Amino acid sequence: MEKMAANSETNSDSEDQDKEYVGFATLPNQVHRKSVKKGFDFTLMVAGESGLGKSTLVNSLFLTDLYKDRKLLNAEERITQTVEITKHTVDIEEKGVKLKLTIVDTPGFGDAVNNTECWKSVADYIDQQFEQYFRDESGLNRKNIQDNRVHCCLYFISPFGHGLRPLDVEFMKALHEKVNIVPILAKADTLTPNEVKKKKFKIREEIEQYGIKIYQFPDCDSDEDEDFKQQDQELKDSIPFAVIGSNTVVEAKGKRVRGRLYPWGIVEVENSAHCDFVKLRNMLVRTHMQDLKDVTRETHYENYRAHCIQSMTRMVVKERNRNKLTRESGTDFPIPVIPGANDTETEKLIREKDEEVQRPHLECEPEHTYGLKQDEHSSLELHSALGPDPDPETS
Repeated sequence: MEKMAANSETNSDSEDQDKEYVGFATLPNQVHRKSVKKGFDFTLMVAGESGLGKSTLVNSLFLTDLYKDRKLLNAEERITQTVEITKHTVDIEEKGVKLKLTIVDTPGFGDAVNNTECWKSVADYIDQQFEQYFRDESGLNRKNIQDNRVHCCLYFISPFGHGLRPLDVEFMKALHEKVNIVPILAKADTLTPNEVKKKKFKIREEIEQYGIKIYQFPDCDSDEDEDFKQQDQELKDSIPFAVIGSNTVVEAKGKRVRGRLYPWGIVEVENSAHCDFVKLRNMLVRTHMQDLKDVTRETHYENYRAHCIQSMTRMVVKERNRNKLTRESGTDFPIPVIPGANDTETEKLIREKDEEVQRPHLECEPEHTYGLKQDEHSSLELHSALGPDPDPETS
């Protein structure tokens, strides 16, 4: 009897809980299932001069080989090579979660003797992806829009020098409004720990000095645990990430690890005491991948979209003002082409006309006078083309 009473009390409690339970607490699970079914995509750009280990680091980050058919150029070919944009796409699956990873490489960057505006093709590529997404978003079929926008750019800085070179500064200043830039101190195994510390401080100082806007880690929420806050602070202090890349497995202290074997010892890629590779991988994949995509969508793409809409609006307003001026002056015929005028003179005339349209209403009297003179001149040309008037006396 006591068991039956206890069971009845338990059933009544569960029924009361069911009455109070609406069910929207399962929304995160629904979003999770839908996201996992759809899959994720991420576009990563790597930039920097040749020989800094960009390809090796990418293969080490995602445990894949994206550069199987790569052809290495000799010194003579490298001098004459222009900056190219190459894409490598690979589908990765881990514990049922699918990721479409696109790596955008920039071979030839910084290798020429004259590197003037060698970053222009990279900036144009980023703008092209924004433009394509803007066109798809404004089209009729918006269900299956392919997102090829660049979410992050790993910029590799040479360890041989005293900080940032002029090319590094110009590249980052040209792209910091278009993409999330994460600076990388390449080949950290060529520096001592003290040299790495000094070089990091010097690079951070120059980034602030030249006003370069690199990717900023979001601030932690107040309800986050202390371990996460400490990990986030370590990531912020690690900028620029001093990394080592290696696809070779070596044996160290009875364990097989990825690293580089030297006569004086072994450098382990995934050892936090040797380099920042693990911190970079955690930031890119485990903690900040979604934030990189959000910043790209909400900041960089929105800036591009707003600029496009403003340009389109200005063009529409200019066209309306031009049509209004045409109606007021009564010139329904097209503007005649001036013989012998080249393109620059024509553009100058159009620019002057646009400036006249944009003047205040109080200053429009000379423009109307000019328009009347133009009409009189046009009517004289039409009169001369029809021939002389017949003599009234002869008629």
